[in-house]
Amino acid sequence: MRPGIKKDPDRRWALPDRIFFGHGACAILAGTYLATPPLPGFYAERIIPGDGFAGNHIFVTDGCLAFDYHGYSIRKRLLDYHAAKWSGETSAHWTCRLERVRFDLLDTRALNDRKMLGPEHYKKDVIARAQRYLARIDHEKAYAKAMCRSQELRA
Repeated sequence: MRPGIKKDPDRRWALPDRIFFGHGACAILAGTYLATPPLPGFYAERIIPGDGFAGNHIFVTDGCLAFDYHGYSIRKRLLDYHAAKWSGETSAHWTCRLERVRFDLLDTRALNDRKMLGPEHYKKDVIARAQRYLARIDHEKAYAKAMCRSQELRA
């Protein structure tokens, strides 16, 4: 993303949904998913980069598959992709830890405490935007397709 976009509310809001939710609003997407889950059994996980590194990300998972701005994917592949992306952008020494999210992903104070923007910090109604994004997906079909890929890889 070009420098300055994330700090400019107008330019940030104008981003296409996938870029918007992939570059800063991932917590809102995950929180909206969990508020009215389209599929049961999902919980949120957070990738927390090592000290001095960027690369924070929140997604939802059932332990096998994950959902984020990319859609449904194999959880391990999402984690490998994320690590490879940030290692390539920063250094081979990029590290992170993974933790289960145990705070409200739609609570501004809880997000601010973790250096993330809450719903109140966006130009317009970010939760409504996430709801529209999620409504465009046939979750059962997309989940089944990702599960099929997972089983193919195991075979």
